[in-house]
Amino acid sequence: METISQEHRNLGRALCIITGASKGYGRTLTLQLSCLLKSRSVLILVARTADQLNKVKEDIMALNKGHKKLFVRCVQADLEKTDGVQKTIRAAKETSSSKMDHVLLINNAASLGDVSRLASSFTDPAEVNRYLSLNVSCVLSLTAGVLQAFPHRAGLQRTVVNITSLCALKALPSWVLYCTGKAARDMMFRVLAEEEPDVRVLSYAPGPLDTDMQVQARCFSGDLKIRQSFSSMFSEGALLSCEESGAKLMKLLLDNEYQSGAHIDFYEL
Repeated sequence: METISQEHRNLGRALCIITGASKGYGRTLTLQLSCLLKSRSVLILVARTADQLNKVKEDIMALNKGHKKLFVRCVQADLEKTDGVQKTIRAAKETSSSKMDHVLLINNAASLGDVSRLASSFTDPAEVNRYLSLNVSCVLSLTAGVLQAFPHRAGLQRTVVNITSLCALKALPSWVLYCTGKAARDMMFRVLAEEEPDVRVLSYAPGPLDTDMQVQARCFSGDLKIRQSFSSMFSEGALLSCEESGAKLMKLLLDNEYQSGAHIDFYEL
């Protein structure tokens, strides 16, 4: 596991909420973040699978053992549902912000959707709504709930990160759900940045990662050219590791020089 040097810089004594934290990119971000927090910071890890979350918790404690004391809470929740969002917000509220320098929410949880079909096949609004519930609606509701739970006060930095994609800007055939969801999320956070100037808002596109989602992309994309493109990236070793991409996000957060609301891609750094 690649760690980030914490010798000189850190994110303060923080409450960090990371969705989709049980595996893949979310797991990597969680471990990297834990190395950048001051002692007595709190990490709230959110995902559907309790066993995987508990394993991440164990890894965090082992990684930081002897260096500092961190509090890690696992929240098993389905963020596609209102109950899952409310459960996460309740867990966050149980942390006292009066002792925190920083509240950081990383909206990482997402799904690819059915990429085997073209846009003209999605005739059932319920199917589309199910996708948008997890990937758009609940992201807004969770973000709003966290910001309400931790309102502006002197000495408290509030940061919201949206894990986005090139697909928020570029249309890919047979990826109508994913592209739509990412574009909507980008605009959502651009509006948030305009409305809440004291909140630091970032949409970070991590690049093509070597994750389970990439396996889906190269195996099931309905558009042949898209499928071949992802397959070539994999066979040529062009996919990025989660650690490499995560390290650039950590640097962005530490530098804190980005324009709030910006969409920043891995390859722009």
